[in-house]
This record gives sequence, structure tokens and C-alpha cells, in this order.
Amino acid sequence: MNLSKLTPAKGAIKKRTRVGRGHSAGRGKTCGRGQNGQGSRAGSGAYVGFEGGQMPLQRRVPKRGFHNKWRVAYRVVNVASLARLEGVDKVTPEVLREHGLVKGRGPVKVLGVGELSQRVHVCAHAFSKSAVSKIESAGGVVEVLQ
Repeated sequence: MNLSKLTPAKGAIKKRTRVGRGHSAGRGKTCGRGQNGQGSRAGSGAYVGFEGGQMPLQRRVPKRGFHNKWRVAYRVVNVASLARLEGVDKVTPEVLREHGLVKGRGPVKVLGVGELSQRVHVCAHAFSKSAVSKIESAGGVVEVLQ
């Protein structure tokens, strides 16, 4: 294979239509926009969610409750899950992601569900009181990350 001889597949590249270049070009005069109306004007196009003047769905649907915009959404791991990590002496959020115990980005919180027998050094953003007591009673260390 010669890299200098590579070409795109047939039909992959199409010439762009130049509008307003005469009637014979296929898109002359009104450039395919039609004669009148909102779509024919310069800078036309309604905002996202515009429903032709009808009350938009976002405003029709009832809203209830309080939504705290400063809420911190923790990724949760139980102490029982930490017990399954063998051969790991220091548990960090990155280690938890590698082993599939935590999905996605964000702060990690360790909860005290389950039992822990081995000694583990756990680094996380938050801990429940029961998790701290179970980790420390097993001889482990708790480290809170910022």
C-alpha cells in the first residue's frame, strides 16, 4: 500500500451547493428557502424547544420539590466491596475504578455495609461513621481526600 495514492471511497466526498448563483444552478433567487415566512428571513430559526407559539413542554410539565444545585453526588462503595480487593494494600478512587467498583468520575464515599477482616489503607472523599469504625477495627487506615 502506498500512502500517497490513498483516495476517499467513491461518493464519500460531495461538492457543496453554492446557493444564489442563478436559476440554472438549481438554488437561485430564494436559495431554496421559499418566498415568505420565518424560514426565508436572514438569521431565521427558532430557539431549541420552540413549538410554534404553543406553550413548550418544559413549561407545561409541573415541577415539584426542591432541587439543591450544590448537592454533591457521591459514588458509593461498601466496606464489603473493599473486602473483595485482594493484594491491594492502598485503596484509592483510581483503584476502585480499575476494579469496576466505581463507575464514572466524581467524589467517592465509603459506606459501612458488610464486614472487613483484612487490613486496608482506604483513601476516599467521604466515609460514614460505621465504615470508619469497621476499617479501623480491622487494623486499617482511613484517609480523607480533598
